[in-house]
Amino acid sequence: MSCKDGKGIMDNGKYVRYTPEQVEALERLYHECPKPSSIRRQQLIRECPILSNIEPKQIKVWFQNRRCREKQRKEASRLQAVNRKLTAMNKLLMEENDRLQKQVSQLVYENGYFRQHTQNTTLATKDTSCESVVTSGQHHLTPQHPPRDASPAGLLSIAEETLTEFLSKATGTAVEWVQMPGMKPGPDSIGIVAISHGCTGVAARACGLVGLEPTRVAEILKDRPSWFRDCRAVDVLNVLPTANGGTIELLYMQLYAPTTLAPARDFWLLRYTSVMEDGSLVVCERSLKNTQNGPSMPPVQHFVRAEMLPSGYLIRPCEGGGSIIHIVDHMDLEPWSVPEVLRPLYESSTVLAQKTTMAALRQLRQIAQEVSQSNVTGWGRRPAALRALSQRLSRGFNEALNGFTDEGWSMMGNDGIDDVTILVNSSPEKLTGLNLSFANGFPAVSNAVLCAKASMLLQNVPPAILLRFLREHRSEWADNNIDAYSAAAVKVGPCSLPGSRVGSFGSQVILPLAHTIEHEEASNLFIFLEVIKLEGVGHCPEDAMMPRDMFLLQLCSGMDENAVGTCAELIFAPIDASFADDAPLLPSGFRIIPLDSGKEASSPNRTLDLASALEIGPAGNRSSNDYSVNGGNTRSVMTIAFEFAFESHLQENVASMARQYVRSIISSVQRVALALSPSHLSSHAGLRPPLGTPEAHTLARWISHSYRCYLGVELLKSSGEGSETILKTLWHLSDAIMCCSLKALPVFTFANQAGLDMLETTLVALQDITLEKIFDDHGRKTLCSEFPQIMQQGFACLQGGICLSSMGRPVSYERAVAWKVLNEEENAHCVCFMFMNWSFV
Repeated sequence: MSCKDGKGIMDNGKYVRYTPEQVEALERLYHECPKPSSIRRQQLIRECPILSNIEPKQIKVWFQNRRCREKQRKEASRLQAVNRKLTAMNKLLMEENDRLQKQVSQLVYENGYFRQHTQNTTLATKDTSCESVVTSGQHHLTPQHPPRDASPAGLLSIAEETLTEFLSKATGTAVEWVQMPGMKPGPDSIGIVAISHGCTGVAARACGLVGLEPTRVAEILKDRPSWFRDCRAVDVLNVLPTANGGTIELLYMQLYAPTTLAPARDFWLLRYTSVMEDGSLVVCERSLKNTQNGPSMPPVQHFVRAEMLPSGYLIRPCEGGGSIIHIVDHMDLEPWSVPEVLRPLYESSTVLAQKTTMAALRQLRQIAQEVSQSNVTGWGRRPAALRALSQRLSRGFNEALNGFTDEGWSMMGNDGIDDVTILVNSSPEKLTGLNLSFANGFPAVSNAVLCAKASMLLQNVPPAILLRFLREHRSEWADNNIDAYSAAAVKVGPCSLPGSRVGSFGSQVILPLAHTIEHEEASNLFIFLEVIKLEGVGHCPEDAMMPRDMFLLQLCSGMDENAVGTCAELIFAPIDASFADDAPLLPSGFRIIPLDSGKEASSPNRTLDLASALEIGPAGNRSSNDYSVNGGNTRSVMTIAFEFAFESHLQENVASMARQYVRSIISSVQRVALALSPSHLSSHAGLRPPLGTPEAHTLARWISHSYRCYLGVELLKSSGEGSETILKTLWHLSDAIMCCSLKALPVFTFANQAGLDMLETTLVALQDITLEKIFDDHGRKTLCSEFPQIMQQGFACLQGGICLSSMGRPVSYERAVAWKVLNEEENAHCVCFMFMNWSFV
């Protein structure tokens, strides 16, 4: 039985044709429930009289055919989209190949002259024309023109020169481009990304396909503050139309400083927008310098004037819709103005590519996806609204970190120790609408904001792993010296608690917002927004010691160790449980920036040793073969900034407590960093902590022995009987193994690698997950009925079902086995679960 048009079916050789009204009714029912049960189908016939003459079997077949057509339509649409991507990518690769061939030809040509020059040094001494030819590949693209003036004709001359130089970088050989480390072109990649080699300043280039029209692409890219998180503002000071239909704009742009150890940057730019003969849209920019005799911009206090060399965007319409875009960023960021330890940040083309060039492509791809899928995500927000919230968090953190005077910030005197800087902002504009009323009616009243900030150098600590620990274990750093801080915080109100807990601490829960803002598989970069619920936080003044829940809007990025030179950030702000999109935010948090260009070869399992390392202190050396760093030690700079809303008359008290609080955080971070540092690890080979501890060996032996005793078969196919061999085999088992405690509310105490992957957690964070949290209602009921059997009989077999990871993602498994783990005295030590053939739904 089949139906291609949905108007009829064959039943026992008889063709049944549906009326248009019946088809319309069935389509309406399909959109409500595409896969109705037999009971539901009978109910549909009763509720819809127009279908009364159709057999339930015919209805079933119609829905089967309708689902089949929908699946085929989606698959055809997906294949068409992939084909368009492959076609566009093939075109880009062909153009890139042509450019590389031209570059090779030029290098061969120059190499010939170089050989002639070295073979005949006498001739080279008498005639320097050879040198001019040899270096002509570098000089002919940047000719020295006479100074321009500020007239429209002079600015147009600068604009045309900028256009020529930009195109020579985007599609020509003006810059020697090399593929960015870790980037592989493909239909699912962000595009072809390259960085400069041996040119003035730092430069990066990207080519990619985006599903937006060229004019829309140009509009988005011109609005740099909306996608470049380091951009504070772009002011258009003058606009001049050109005879060819283009525009010349004079811009002043400010960039935030990424850390407290460096000044911010600003640029005085000319931007030229024009349409080429082939229909391509070009937006190119360059800095205006005094040597050009154009309009000038005086220096601005607290900013270092940087230079943008010819850069921009070449946007070409793509067949079938969308655009092919070439992006070039080329800057001289004046590295002389920062401490020597920070200069790699300003001299690295890789950093420029990730922060600026790739960010532009990701923004375009994100908006294109939102246009095609305008769905509503967690908490009833559309992706664009969540992206705007993430931008506000980043911007607020950068504003606090930089503390510009034009925003009302002023510095307070220190207490004799300059490790923590205190800034105060009493500007009404800064605090507009800050008086919030929380769901329980407790208002947060304040008329000033205080920021405590500091920076520290970290040696040989992977930023991604350190940030992941800070995110998953807030109590490790948020509650030091908390008693003194809470006294003022209670008076000030809950909006003043930037990630801390007051009073009795319950637990940290990640609510199901978890919206990915940016995600790019090829570059291992992602930024996601989530809501954190801190249970049992804070006290209500009217009810002395009543515990309250607190919510944080949190932004996480750079938690993938495989990304090269990625900045890792954890930024959060207190919010009401029913926060509005325009609610005021006081962001606080951490930023960790790697200072070395070498790639860290690390493993996610690195955090497994953290708990034991924190307990035993510096003397407790461990060994591991799971982590190594190429090229020796790596360095990174961590910047911490916390904002506190307060009443003006409490300024001195709050400032003192803010210093104490941030210093306690610094101490905690140093302790955690020490535990994570490979200085705790020897170069001894083998599987080591926490898998190398005697306790882990013993537990693995108990798990294997108990499984054999209760189920009569071997759990592990091991080549040896040694404890280390058993543990290593158990750790790499493909089925998820998890052990939970024998308590009234069982919590997990151990899991193998598959178990940690399934729960999306680490061994340290595992201890915060209770057994009941990973099951849905049906699973919890099954577990309650089977648990007594496990304790009496020693084991139980569970049917397949669905459970949840710590991030709230559903995980399916075909079946599971639970058994009681006995210790040496044959007493129950814990209960072990094994989930087989699991996968994320």
